[in-house]
Amino acid sequence: MNFEGILFFPLTPFDSGGGVAEAVLAEHVASGVEHGAGGVFAACGTGEVHALSAAEHAAVVRRSVEVTAGRVPVVAGAGGSVGTAVEQARAARELGADAVLLLPPYLVGAPQRGLVEYVRTVTSAVDIPVIVYQRGSMVFTPESAAELAAIPTVVGIKDGVGDLGRMHQIVLAVREVRGDEFTFFNGLPTAELTVAAYRGVGVPLYSSAAFAFVPEVANAFYTAFHAGDPLADRLLSGFFEPLVRLRDRVPGYAVSLVKAGARLRGVEAGGVRAPFTDPTAEEVAALGELIETGLSLVKEG
Repeated sequence: MNFEGILFFPLTPFDSGGGVAEAVLAEHVASGVEHGAGGVFAACGTGEVHALSAAEHAAVVRRSVEVTAGRVPVVAGAGGSVGTAVEQARAARELGADAVLLLPPYLVGAPQRGLVEYVRTVTSAVDIPVIVYQRGSMVFTPESAAELAAIPTVVGIKDGVGDLGRMHQIVLAVREVRGDEFTFFNGLPTAELTVAAYRGVGVPLYSSAAFAFVPEVANAFYTAFHAGDPLADRLLSGFFEPLVRLRDRVPGYAVSLVKAGARLRGVEAGGVRAPFTDPTAEEVAALGELIETGLSLVKEG
């Protein structure tokens, strides 16, 4: 599966009654595609997949597929128990998603053999391309990653761990099995800070949380980084690094701040669902100042 550009993980907006605000979601996804997203990852981590019912998950995937209309790939989240992962993957296939991002099983520690079997069980049950999300309770050795690569419908690995030595070994092991057709991407929160390091170990693609609320800044960084423009460094020091410091204050702010940022930019995204918490008024004000700083840096060039 080929992706070009920033990988977009849209939010799941909630209305005043707590339900999924599908019209807002459609506008949010459409805006991301219009800003040049290389792929839409619907109902994934930033989309609070952990907090969605089966019907809500299906609604988010359906609307994302409809709005994207084949312009870029749509990847739907799936994970948790084996049964839930299979159900979500089947729904994604039936609703027209191009692939599934397979998240780790929840609250379960398992040996490598079990983790590979978790992936194999889902891929055996549903005929849809799968990108495996390495993080939390699902971290692979290079040998296990090579086993995954031998499964025909496993097409990629998203890394949310940040162990570059391990990741380099995984890339080398997988390339021995699948060559260059396999996709890797950096899925760390605020991945802009580690783009250069990941690129050095053979992982050029990345997802951008900032793209969900300041696509102008995310795109400017992407362009500047690939062009060797000093603007990339100015955006790192003036916007992305302070954003990380704000994000790291409270667990879950990797999602909560993105949603708050979207609200500040006029998206009626609502708040986050438990167990996440929304940022304080002081933190939202600080985020607003960061947004203005980022936009000003882009304007100055």
